[in-house]
Amino acid sequence: MNNPSVGLAEIRAQILSLTRRYAERTALERPDFTPDETPVPPSGKTLGTEEFEFAVDAILDGWLTTGRFNANFEQKLAEYIGVTFALTTNSGSSANLLAISALCSPLLGKRAMHPGDEVITAAVSFPTTVNPILQNGLLPVFVDASLPTYNPKPAAIRAAISDKTRAIVLAHTLGNPLEIEEIRAIADEHKLWLVEDCCDALGSFYRSHKVGTFGHLATLSFYPAHHITTGEGGAVLTSDPLLKTAVTSLRDWGRACWCNPGTDNTCGKRFDGQWESLPQGYDHKYVYSHLGYNLKITDIQAAIGLAQLNRIDGFVRARKANFTQLHTALGRLTDRLILPEATPKSAPAWFGFPLTLQKDERFNRLDLLRHLGSHKIGVRLMFAGNITRQPYMQGRSYRVSGTLETADQIMNDSFWVGIHPSLSLKMLTHTAECIHTYFRR
Repeated sequence: MNNPSVGLAEIRAQILSLTRRYAERTALERPDFTPDETPVPPSGKTLGTEEFEFAVDAILDGWLTTGRFNANFEQKLAEYIGVTFALTTNSGSSANLLAISALCSPLLGKRAMHPGDEVITAAVSFPTTVNPILQNGLLPVFVDASLPTYNPKPAAIRAAISDKTRAIVLAHTLGNPLEIEEIRAIADEHKLWLVEDCCDALGSFYRSHKVGTFGHLATLSFYPAHHITTGEGGAVLTSDPLLKTAVTSLRDWGRACWCNPGTDNTCGKRFDGQWESLPQGYDHKYVYSHLGYNLKITDIQAAIGLAQLNRIDGFVRARKANFTQLHTALGRLTDRLILPEATPKSAPAWFGFPLTLQKDERFNRLDLLRHLGSHKIGVRLMFAGNITRQPYMQGRSYRVSGTLETADQIMNDSFWVGIHPSLSLKMLTHTAECIHTYFRR
């Protein structure tokens, strides 16, 4: 390696070859599954040799911020979903913040949302689906979920609309699609914005289209628990050029310039503009049209995401197969558990396997979760449950449409277990057997 006659390209090739060998070796050395000893995690990443190779390749570029890997990742992600633009960001939470904030952009003129406007959302949700509504001074209007899909029904959304309603922001719960075509029709009828939180639903279909294509904006998360990972990361999806401009500005410090990092004067008029009360010809790279942030990802993260996206179809097949395996194995427990069902006309890429205890005083969720934990089976609750009951929501302004009875039921009696691609048949079988054991006991 210290031979001066060896060129940089050859050294780089050797580094990448050794990286592949290392990744292959670590994959072979994973231990076998031993029931009650090996953990069965509810979620987790699935990495291959390409992820390590791409990440090291990006590091060797020495560029670090968004670059060639990110450009490729954004393009392929948009193509995979079926939208015009995919804009990466540093988390799914940031993606939701960017999407809601973009709908408050002055670029939208009379359609821009303003503090006090109402946004319909689900009471059974993850906090960072709701938090950007609050952060922008908007009023969340909570609707109830339904079982066994865990999603709100279109009728509940329609009933929540008032003369102050300006948007609908909903997540596809655990990857199970909303009745999103009808929800979009409601949004169009009332001239409302629609944002799809697809953070748990990459690869899910409603009818013949992937989720993320129905909303004016959609969001993704690439946290290690999700369908693909960049470590930390997320994306905003849209086919609207104006919304793309707003999201890009908000993500990139709020600036008015659209040059990529490391480039200057793409418009050819960098020093020619007049911006409000700024001096004539003020550098366009330092003109700020939004109250923005720096929420970009690194090219190293994008490189990992690109490798993961190359494997997304296999990940989705594994999730569907694991869901079917567990659903079949638990099929005799319908008198004890409400088993999940896909929304009609949908094909979910399930994020997890949700279960809700039937009403029966002999059994309670806490006992069952402790039982599963004693057998090394990881469990998760349905995120915030009824989010209006969370400590941080106390004293905040919001409206409830109808009742939140099912949200309370989910908060008290629901949980989910893993079906991600890294789980083996032995792990799924162990999970089902332990659930059966609890009810036999």
